[in-house]
Amino acid sequence: MQTESPAITRRRFLADSTKTVSALALAPGLSARAAAAGDRRPLSPNDKLNIAFIGVTGRGGDNINDITEAEEVNVVALCDVNETNLNGAGVRFPAAKRYRDYRKLLESEKSLDAVVISIPDHNHAPASMMALKLGKHVYCEKPLTRTVKEARALTLASREAKVATQMGNQGMAFEGNRFINEWLADGCIGPVREVYVWSDRPTHRGKLPGWWPQGIERPTDTPPVPATLDWDLWLGPAPLRPYHPAYVPFKWRGWWDFGSGGLGDMGIHNIVPVFSALRLGAPSSLDASSTPGFPESVPLANVVHFEFPARGELPAVKLHWYDGGIMPPRPEELDDDREFETRGWNPLRRRQGQNAGRRLGWRETTPHPRVAQQGL
Repeated sequence: MQTESPAITRRRFLADSTKTVSALALAPGLSARAAAAGDRRPLSPNDKLNIAFIGVTGRGGDNINDITEAEEVNVVALCDVNETNLNGAGVRFPAAKRYRDYRKLLESEKSLDAVVISIPDHNHAPASMMALKLGKHVYCEKPLTRTVKEARALTLASREAKVATQMGNQGMAFEGNRFINEWLADGCIGPVREVYVWSDRPTHRGKLPGWWPQGIERPTDTPPVPATLDWDLWLGPAPLRPYHPAYVPFKWRGWWDFGSGGLGDMGIHNIVPVFSALRLGAPSSLDASSTPGFPESVPLANVVHFEFPARGELPAVKLHWYDGGIMPPRPEELDDDREFETRGWNPLRRRQGQNAGRRLGWRETTPHPRVAQQGL
């Protein structure tokens, strides 16, 4: 989700041509360019963007580090449901007000221009929606929402709010994505009709223990809530349930009420480049299979098959997703000395029964040797 409107007049988004929320993700580059220019006047408080960070550890901590490198940023507030995390971040920004509840932050901080949302997935939509309704620019980590309905609602709200918005999808910044687009645009592998995409998540290269548990029953014991954690605020819009360390921290990704497993975590990185390169829209059909299902947690491993209709001169496409250590067959055309990467990448089939034989993944940083030799 990325929109921006020329009607934004509230405060010029940043000091000059860098005034967009998307530029926040490139904050180190902003400050470097400003320093290189050498002729910029010192920024007054009115020139700076007043930002609040909702979520201050994990991706939240990364975002704080990156964004605050830009001199155009003024941190006015911090929010986290864990008091220890909140106070730790507050040491760096003593002037910033501290909140446990993002709703109170958004209601109280009248000078706020933008928010950076880096909290568990089930809270993305309500936090982003409230910020949009209040006319704040929004940067929200991936996946943007937990459900399709939430994503559609946020898209409409962002258009109505006429503010700048961006979903944090770091995988799209990798060089490999540009190579995919360049190769396909040059026609070096021909029309693509089939794509295989995978991730080892939640496992580690197909082995346990995983990054987080999946395919399990809800725990029945009820340990006490840590004194520093506001469990009710962490649950947010999710159905009420007792606290358990099986959910917090980070392990929430394997539970349907909070996350969406390996597909929601890594599909946003590995599949989105395919959508970009092949100009895909909504699928015309899909079917899926998995390891044994559980009422509340994501199956340990899943296979999903999508079919997409033709797009103008581009042929129909079949896209296959694998996770949890399940892998597609090794392509016959893949060089014998090349590892069949288990973590996730994208071989594309150009014709029925023929594989391009090249790794086209978002982690790729250099062209395949054959492509380089052929000058493509």
